[in-house]
Amino acid sequence: MTASTPLFNLTGRTALITGSCQGIGLGIAEVLAQMGARIILNGLITDEEARPALNKIRKIGAEVIYHQADVTDESSVENMFSKNESKFGSIDIMINNAGICYPHTIEEISLQEWQEMLNVNITANFLCARAAFKRMKARKWGRIIQISSVTAHQGALFGHVHYAASKGAQLSFSKTLARTAAPYNITVNSICPGIILTDLLQRTYPAEKIKELADSVPLGLGNPYDVGAAAGYLCSESGRYVTGATIDINGGMNIR
Repeated sequence: MTASTPLFNLTGRTALITGSCQGIGLGIAEVLAQMGARIILNGLITDEEARPALNKIRKIGAEVIYHQADVTDESSVENMFSKNESKFGSIDIMINNAGICYPHTIEEISLQEWQEMLNVNITANFLCARAAFKRMKARKWGRIIQISSVTAHQGALFGHVHYAASKGAQLSFSKTLARTAAPYNITVNSICPGIILTDLLQRTYPAEKIKELADSVPLGLGNPYDVGAAAGYLCSESGRYVTGATIDINGGMNIR
């Protein structure tokens, strides 16, 4: 990179963001679209249900498609990559954002729920990162980002040990893959959001608990675009020398 390199320009790049029809995933998609990237949205909802998210990206002026796929299923992931490559060509940016969260204590968590949490929050990341890596490796360029959580550092505030465990696993996964990927000009990083005002947060906690959480954070609640801005930096040429790192977007909730 030189002083004349466009620092925050993703024109010509294609980004696949899992779990991206709402919340943090959609916020990331909007920011990357504003930077010029082509966007592949993903989720389990129907094409019709994804239309509002698609329209948001189209209003920005970016090319965008939606692919319904279960990212915990190996064949579904491979099919998603193959089909979207035929549409947009190479997938340059892989954002592993899909996730679930249940606010249950260890005594309330069944083995089935534990396994579901790990399957969605870490196994899906492995499947998507593996599919992306083997393609990026051949082109010697790529960006892989895990959307983890502040709970990976400090533990969950209200139980849900399975969620915190899965988010901690994402950080170790990223650090190790970063070493493997670096010789091929592929960076692998993690973003740890704090309390971001999303539909998921509002479904997980009652309004009075959300206010209590907001009051406990020095800068208050964040929004999905705060996370998107960090992702945009890591995906751009400005972030070319950052790999194996974790960026905290938590408003001062956890200062390391």
